[in-house]
Amino acid sequence: GIAGLLFVPILKTTTHLPPYVGMLFSLGVVWITTEIIVRRKPEERRGKFSVITILQKVDVPTIFFFLGILMAVAALETAGHLDLMSQWLADVTNNNYYVIASAIGVLSSIVDNVPLTASAMGMYPIAEVGHLATDGLFWELLAYTAGTGGSILIIGSAAGVAAMGLEKIDFIWYAKKISWLAAVGYFAGIGIYWLQETYFHILG
Repeated sequence: GIAGLLFVPILKTTTHLPPYVGMLFSLGVVWITTEIIVRRKPEERRGKFSVITILQKVDVPTIFFFLGILMAVAALETAGHLDLMSQWLADVTNNNYYVIASAIGVLSSIVDNVPLTASAMGMYPIAEVGHLATDGLFWELLAYTAGTGGSILIIGSAAGVAAMGLEKIDFIWYAKKISWLAAVGYFAGIGIYWLQETYFHILG
């Protein structure tokens, strides 16, 4: 399974096929391998490891949740609302990508980072050159802010919500004891990224 995940970017780079093709191919290989392995086991143990039994344990509501999010973002992009939002942010922040990415990260402490990242991809198409190019400043910073900003509040990520249930962590306790530490680390990381980017630009 891990080898299949590592195979996806290799397939994308060599064949330029969409990543989901590699995922489906890897899933098929895992399925066939599993069926071959469990075929030699006793009948009572074979059913436990069959793909059909495993599929019954899939968290379908979570899949529908992310599917609904991506469909909603696509609808907003088609209607032109994401373009209007990107223009408004550019006017308010004077097109400062540090401020824009930082704001998206703070917002991810309330809203899950998946819809925010998908919205940013719709608001800012990948350019050939500049900060919006592949591996450009904005996308690198967005990867940090959207992922790390969700830790400011425990409800900002699916992992945080799961931790609340498993470890019985109280939201108020987290907000009082942990949120300010997470916020300090979050903004410190942005500051270090800015210093690093400026430093290397000066050297260049």
